[in-house]
Amino acid sequence: MARGGKRVEQPLPPPLPPAERTVGQLVGEAIRLYGASFWKGLALGVPVVAVNALAWTAGLGAGRLALIPLSAVLLSLSYVAASAIVTGAPLRSRSAVVAYAIAVLVFLPFPLLVSVFVLPGLAWLSLFGLAVPATMAERLGLRAGLVRGYQLARADFVHVLGGLATLALIVIISQFSLYFVLREFAENTRIAAAALAALVVSPLVFLGSAILYVDQDARLRSRGQRPKE
Repeated sequence: MARGGKRVEQPLPPPLPPAERTVGQLVGEAIRLYGASFWKGLALGVPVVAVNALAWTAGLGAGRLALIPLSAVLLSLSYVAASAIVTGAPLRSRSAVVAYAIAVLVFLPFPLLVSVFVLPGLAWLSLFGLAVPATMAERLGLRAGLVRGYQLARADFVHVLGGLATLALIVIISQFSLYFVLREFAENTRIAAAALAALVVSPLVFLGSAILYVDQDARLRSRGQRPKE
């Protein structure tokens, strides 16, 4: 305390480097990057809104089954674009095409795994999801990208799983909160409010997932392990 009872604000500690970044700082970095590239980040939510709209109209049975591959195709667009924002890799490249193919393969079984229990789905994404930004940043092929993603996940699997779980939880809570606020205080229909909430909040998951690649790569490098050629 300073004289006169005034509190002296202490400067915040500097953020930890990627090799030591915590899950909380991962979320903070995703939010910071979203704000720095807001319109690009916001565009990541468009495929999510499209998937939700299709889910609302698909009904049950064969319609929902057909939605699984279509969801993988659409959500993969967001993840590849987020990986480009985080890593600076170009979208118009062979590596981006390969990364997109990997993303589709990774997302295909995700809805089935989540339908059993949420944890298997998150574990699957943790093990192989980092292959997408790795393929773009390191210009890898399909097989090499999957191997690299698995190698990155093993560097600190708890950090990856905890990061994805935290990002998913934050997005779910934020979407529900924003949905109820929009439904109560704005002239929007229930579906429009849910769509707007998904559009604004869902990009955090894709950006945070791509940032996990940076964290895991730094962890491997700090141990003297280089990417396999």
